[in-house]
Amino acid sequence: MNSGLAHLEVPDAAGAGLIRALVQYPTEVSARGVQIGSYQFDATLDAPVAKGRFPVCLISHGGGGSHLLYRSITTHLSEQGFITVSVEHPGDNRRDRSLTYTDQAAIERPRHVSRVIDALLNDPRFEGAAIPQGMSIVGHSMGGYTALALLGGQPWSRNGQSLSVSADPRIACGVLLAPATDWYRAPYALEQVRAPLLVMVGGQDTLTPPEAIRAALAGLPASTSLTWHLVERAGHFAFLTPFPAAMVSPDFPPSQDPDGFDRVRFHQELPQLILDFLFRHRA
Repeated sequence: MNSGLAHLEVPDAAGAGLIRALVQYPTEVSARGVQIGSYQFDATLDAPVAKGRFPVCLISHGGGGSHLLYRSITTHLSEQGFITVSVEHPGDNRRDRSLTYTDQAAIERPRHVSRVIDALLNDPRFEGAAIPQGMSIVGHSMGGYTALALLGGQPWSRNGQSLSVSADPRIACGVLLAPATDWYRAPYALEQVRAPLLVMVGGQDTLTPPEAIRAALAGLPASTSLTWHLVERAGHFAFLTPFPAAMVSPDFPPSQDPDGFDRVRFHQELPQLILDFLFRHRA
């Protein structure tokens, strides 16, 4: 299989404007390459979806980040038979950070994902190809927060107020990449999260330290399947696809890694690690 690529724009009745998403999916058309801003995708724009029915994997980016930064993961998954949907969170992305790290962003993010799922399943391009249940989600940093909320987590604000979010029963397992877990420190915040989880953390991550993540996830039910993967020498941004050479600079922290860490090599392994987990745990 090869990767097709399509843009999805979803009217956001409860918010403002549109929720944008990028869909990569299996196609039999050879990859022609797609350029979006500074980023090159090994895919073909608006190629026909391959015949068959395919599991869906949602991607939720970090706070103030971008849905374009996980190309190595989404391209590999789509080539291996997944429909991947990378959501750009309104008000909490590289172009608009007005809500970044706020309670409002924490409330809205899970709803964005569920709204995009609804749109995907009703889109003529994908409604016959996307399997409507047993979906998975990959979340990085605040995207990891988002994944936990969609899987049943009850977040709490820093001033001790519970936040109104809704789990999405269509999502059956999650991959948490350096997840932001501060929202789940309250007792019983994670007691309803029973879906299988793969948690990957950077050994030198100072933004979401492994020990803080482990402490928060201690609140999961004992029956929850949790696979813990420590990536030695990795920092917080190791899970982002390597940036084009022109963007790599000490002045751009997401492009930087701790000394001794090879992000290019890591991304030759990371997509398959995620794929193996999804194949083991998809419904």
